[in-house]
Amino acid sequence: MEPSPPFTRLVRELPALVPFVPPEALERRNGRPLKVRVGANESAFGLSPLAREAMRCAVDQVTWYNDPEAYELRAALAQFHQVEIEEICVGAGIDELLGLMVRLVVEPGDPVVSSRGSYPTFNFHIFGFGGRLCAVPYQGDSTDLKALLAEVRKTSSHLVYLANPDNPMGTWHPAAQVREFIDRLPHECLLILDEAYADFAPPEIRFPFDPQDPRVVRMRTFSKAHGMAGARIGYAVAHCQVVAALDKIRNHFAVNRVAQAGALASLQDTGFIRKVARQVDEGRQEYQALARELGLRAVPSGTNFVALEIGPGARNLLELLLQHDVFVRMPGVPPLDRCIRVTVGTPQERAAFAEALRQVLPQVKR
Repeated sequence: MEPSPPFTRLVRELPALVPFVPPEALERRNGRPLKVRVGANESAFGLSPLAREAMRCAVDQVTWYNDPEAYELRAALAQFHQVEIEEICVGAGIDELLGLMVRLVVEPGDPVVSSRGSYPTFNFHIFGFGGRLCAVPYQGDSTDLKALLAEVRKTSSHLVYLANPDNPMGTWHPAAQVREFIDRLPHECLLILDEAYADFAPPEIRFPFDPQDPRVVRMRTFSKAHGMAGARIGYAVAHCQVVAALDKIRNHFAVNRVAQAGALASLQDTGFIRKVARQVDEGRQEYQALARELGLRAVPSGTNFVALEIGPGARNLLELLLQHDVFVRMPGVPPLDRCIRVTVGTPQERAAFAEALRQVLPQVKR
């Protein structure tokens, strides 16, 4: 009998799955580099000069371990959001923090509530820790808050996920609606409020941080407006008891010294972040105009990407664009997969995408 690794039953039964096919894999498949990379919602506008210099200096100390407490960064974040340092947890991007939260509260077989088609990395963690996904359909292009709440109550779930603004559609709920949703949550249910795109969203989504409510974990990232996706750094603002629990299970050395230095410097460069947000808004308007020109519908977006409604040929359009070395993505499940999702690139990238789209769109069934 052939020897086999002693995997757990959970791991043996999991399907082979990755949340996203990376653009590098597409380049390897096609045997050539991409010309336009506007599919992963990375920032096209670089990173703060202050962050770049801080990271260069930090490289000289990369032989040292990072500060496992991320004390300076957490202190700066606490001041920035007007909370206590004990209410901040830093992790290797929101992706790591999502996994930690699932591990924190989900036993094998437990129900977890999310929207059907929402950020797939969260689902990846649910399945990886043996949870049971209870997904509710979108209402049009938006997450359905009433349906999420009803599913939480129906399943007695201890965890619910909401991205605001949403990924993959880019829509958002005003602060008043989100706060009402929070107020109506059962006391025993935690909400992960993923605010990765908050820097690009309209002012109406904003409301003060209140970590006194132990049911709410708000997550932010340096991957988007701050332009540090490859550095892998994000953070959660939550009740001190939640942060203390995360400290029991997190990898204390996950966020490297260079990333911590860059995030600390970027946080202080508020003028740079405002400039990036303005550039993204210009790009969103340009995509709206392109959609009107081509007879498409662009979903209103509060993120650094725009969803364009194509119809049944959306997946075919993705492949046709890739033949022109243009990388975009699409939502993974119906009915959201009638759209493609295009990151706001530089003016040059937007022009190249528009040219390719004009060429291939007539070949697509709509």
